[in-house]
Amino acid sequence: MKTIFDKQTQTELIHRINLLDENSQRKWGTMNVFQMLKHNTHWNGWVLGYDNPIYKQAFIGKLVGKMVLKSILKDEKPLDKNIPTSEQFKVKTSNGDLEAEKANWIGLIQAYAHFSNPNFIHDFFGRMSKAEIGILVYKHTDHHLRQFGV
Repeated sequence: MKTIFDKQTQTELIHRINLLDENSQRKWGTMNVFQMLKHNTHWNGWVLGYDNPIYKQAFIGKLVGKMVLKSILKDEKPLDKNIPTSEQFKVKTSNGDLEAEKANWIGLIQAYAHFSNPNFIHDFFGRMSKAEIGILVYKHTDHHLRQFGV
């Protein structure tokens, strides 16, 4: 199973990120390419523990989060299209410096080489092991890159 903690996987993802440009069109969803990049820099910063994030699991997640997480992580099947996004990760700004946002995301991907965030609690899945985080981050990244055809 692919994980963000594998250097070869990081290299593959970085290559795919570098294929994105202002002409990249979504295959599903509502975000444009800049919004997708911004969503991912914000989301990865949250997972990595940057900017003093507040970690709290939603009530519905407490009921079914672990079961859903287990079904997502059980195999190499990619995440489904059009899965809901938490309100805190919805990007309202529709344009900005695409190259700077790509560089930010790449830096965050590389930061997983030194991952240490024992306080991380996913807002739906709850507490996760480092192995679970590694697989989920890979699948989330792959999901959005596939969303834009790279």
